[in-house]
Amino acid sequence: MRAVRRVARGDQPVAVSINAGRNTLIFALTVLGTIALDQSSKAVVVACIEPGRSVTVIPHVLSITHSTNTGAAFGLLRGNGQIVFLAALVIVVMMLVWFFYSRDRMGAWSFLGLGLIVGGAVGNNLLDRVFRGKVVDFIDLGWWPVFNIADIAIIVGVIIVFAGYARELWSAEAGDQP
Repeated sequence: MRAVRRVARGDQPVAVSINAGRNTLIFALTVLGTIALDQSSKAVVVACIEPGRSVTVIPHVLSITHSTNTGAAFGLLRGNGQIVFLAALVIVVMMLVWFFYSRDRMGAWSFLGLGLIVGGAVGNNLLDRVFRGKVVDFIDLGWWPVFNIADIAIIVGVIIVFAGYARELWSAEAGDQP
């Protein structure tokens, strides 16, 4: 059962879902936290490591490599930064519309995932491209293209959102059966 509180707006009371407020807070804090972590980690890498240089953290497992990328995640679409920027902008706008449309109906986990996706897209594809003209990548596993915190946030966010929807679908199907 959904918690609802009455709020007076002008002369008429309006029912407002408490879940909407909680979900807004989860979403906003996740977006801001993701952007802050992504941008601060990149600032440290840019300040401390020359482009193209690498610092081994765990031999044969993890290095911090200062790399730049003008394409999409994991080096895809190199040299097409404008296309990637526009695609990211469209995705962010769509996610924000989805958020405002769904904020009182979806669970907290969905908004955590949505916040990770939007925070990663804004941090990686919008802020980096506007202020640096390229994306800074630095997490180097050796066997995978170099990536960053925003890439991780986007992937984890998509997994959380899909898992949440799968759970909702299974719950709905279970509720429909006699």
